[in-house]
Amino acid sequence: MNNKTIITVATTGAFPTKQDNPNIPLTPKEIANDVYECWQAGAAIAHLHMRDDEGKGTMNIEKFRETVGLIREKCDIVINLTTSGDLNATDETRMMHVAALKPELASYDCGSMNWAHSGLFINHPAFLEKLGQLMIDNGVRPEIEIFDAGMFYNSLHYIKKNLIKTPAYYQLVLGAAGGTAATVENLVYLRNLLPADAHWSAFGIGRGHMPVLLATLALGGHVRVGMEDNVYYSKGRLAKSNAEFVERAVRLAKEAGRDPATPDEARQILNLRGAK
Repeated sequence: MNNKTIITVATTGAFPTKQDNPNIPLTPKEIANDVYECWQAGAAIAHLHMRDDEGKGTMNIEKFRETVGLIREKCDIVINLTTSGDLNATDETRMMHVAALKPELASYDCGSMNWAHSGLFINHPAFLEKLGQLMIDNGVRPEIEIFDAGMFYNSLHYIKKNLIKTPAYYQLVLGAAGGTAATVENLVYLRNLLPADAHWSAFGIGRGHMPVLLATLALGGHVRVGMEDNVYYSKGRLAKSNAEFVERAVRLAKEAGRDPATPDEARQILNLRGAK
């Protein structure tokens, strides 16, 4: 399936608000409806964060349970649950939903960093060891989030300890406050670090969204789009929906000679638990 591009949609994130873009989905019902529209548009994976009743990022397991249930009533998109949706969460609340809901994918942020003005993003070794083993025990595939080169080298350590199975699946994150800047040069550098058998995807945050999207397609990677990373569709124009981002990614992938992968094709490519 070398001609297939997996499109992940990151609908919500932990930080953007209705003030940033009134079209961002925040409640379980809004997120589920949004994901369904993105699935119809060509997304194969939905990367999900939850918000509490005040719109703040939360790891509340009941919010995850409700949202996943609503999505499953509508479509077969691959579910990818965050393990880092609240900077004040404990190690236990960051992992609880992984064991309880057993998503096919969950994020595995392979190191700690400063979130510039937002605080510390802590992923200490003991947490990563527990999370890696928990994912293995529950058949959950880690999406290894790489914010800088050091996190990639951390991943090699956990692969060596048999806490991450290979071939690994990497998500290259460019443009986060405190992480690697969203430039094509940085994308190429990070991509060239990866093992030859690795699967990979990438995205740029904010104004870096389009350059990284285009370069990722040119390099043969999979892509991620959505309002978690960028609330603007183009300069000065807010996105009307997450599906609008997906539709553009589908068009660009086809222009590059690659078809968007279906959820089942994504399962086969990434060797997910639900693969047929």
